[in-house]
Amino acid sequence: MEGVFSFHDGKMCFIIWVTTTTNNKHMKNIAFQPEFRPALPSVLGSKDYRDFRETLIEADRILVESGIEDAVVRRHMESITEEMSDRKRAFRTKTIRKALRHSILLSLSQLSVRELATRLADSRLYQWFTSSEQIDAVRPVAKSSIERFEKMFPEGEIVELIHEINRLTMDAEKSQSILFLEKPLNVEQVFADSTCVESNIHLPVDWVLLRDAVRTLTKGVSLIRAQGLVNRMASPRQFMKQMNQLCIAMTHARHTRKSKRTRKDVLRKMKKLSKIVSLHASRHRDLLSKNWEQTDWSEAQAAQVLARIDNVLSLLPTAIHQAHERLIGERKVKNDKKIFSLYEPDVHVIVRGKAGAQVEFGNGLYLVEQADGFIVDWQFMKDQPPSDGSLVKGSLERIEANYAKPLSFAGDRGFHSQANVLHLEEQGIFNAICPKSIKKLEESLKDVRFRDMQTRRASTEARIAILTNGYVGTPLQSKGFKNRTTRIEWCILIHNLWKLAAKVVARRRETEAAQAA
Repeated sequence: MEGVFSFHDGKMCFIIWVTTTTNNKHMKNIAFQPEFRPALPSVLGSKDYRDFRETLIEADRILVESGIEDAVVRRHMESITEEMSDRKRAFRTKTIRKALRHSILLSLSQLSVRELATRLADSRLYQWFTSSEQIDAVRPVAKSSIERFEKMFPEGEIVELIHEINRLTMDAEKSQSILFLEKPLNVEQVFADSTCVESNIHLPVDWVLLRDAVRTLTKGVSLIRAQGLVNRMASPRQFMKQMNQLCIAMTHARHTRKSKRTRKDVLRKMKKLSKIVSLHASRHRDLLSKNWEQTDWSEAQAAQVLARIDNVLSLLPTAIHQAHERLIGERKVKNDKKIFSLYEPDVHVIVRGKAGAQVEFGNGLYLVEQADGFIVDWQFMKDQPPSDGSLVKGSLERIEANYAKPLSFAGDRGFHSQANVLHLEEQGIFNAICPKSIKKLEESLKDVRFRDMQTRRASTEARIAILTNGYVGTPLQSKGFKNRTTRIEWCILIHNLWKLAAKVVARRRETEAAQAA
């Protein structure tokens, strides 16, 4: 890879021409010219904005000068097997760079794709970072493009990006030449914790499921009828109106004298209405399946509507039975047999027993950070999360494979097990996991190293709060486990990149202050 990388010092921008040559016959002599980025205006006051801008500029420099951004583009282009002209390859190269920059902003800003598309149209800083501002006009991308950008990277690409950024901080030469750090970071000490990433589902999860089912089915029926495929029935809006009235009655029933009987009567009406709507939806579904060619839809659009209806129809009997058992039968339903959402089948109930969060609905997330706060290992779990102790061995193996073998491992009482004690001892790793036994804990606290590790481990709780509240969002808005996993990976990437950029900014300021003195 040849060329001079771009650099921005707040006053000047340099245009660069990069030529990339590889052994891939589809990626030989790719030349592209990045968009010209006008200098950002000088801003007086507003310290928070200036700090944010300086950190974002530093993140841009790290991506470019470290070669990480170009490595992403190179890997993407090498995976392409189709024949393309030079012009098309250059356009594809620009697209993948835009995808990386916009995805970074999406996770960093915690804005929706619609809100980010709006901000891109008027924010000079966002336009500069994404190269949307050109000499003649501003050309921001649309919200649909931003949404596609986040999902266009192949599986494992974002994970590799995270590890590349972490390895950059641990490289003795690059950590000084590019990051201006006094010494490289390391994974000698690692600290683990787990949490629940809450999903965006409706609560409570019994009779509300019937409301959700009727809403989805009536919407599907309305779409089909609008295409001219009709079957004899009352207006779909009328069914939704009836369900809303029943939901209001159910909400206010608890304030009446005979609240239990009233709630049971309302649920019986909900069940009856749900079954009627499901029959109408099933008839319209069959009509669409046989006669979709008579509509204005493509086959894929018709399949999408059919899939929505089929999903709800398949889950509705279980949802009705669940609501009946809980409200009318007054019987408990086991968690593994419950439906928590009609649209998110991979959501689980996680009992945490903490103040303000006795029970949470979502997926388990396991995190490991090193001493400087960079996340070096994680696991986002699709199934019901296992005990914390069972995650330690695999985590240590991944850390050693990606970086180096840790010298010590710290965790709370949930990570303690006899198997972990023996494994850490065999590997020569200092065991700083908090024992469950009070007597053993008192003995461990006599060790200064153990005390220091446990004191530092308290900050891992804050790390999880920063990631979930400051980047992921509570609840996580992405739909589908695959998309939730992608968002988690992007948030970890942005967390580490932003923390690194802030660290470099702080180091630069210290150096400038020392020189000025």
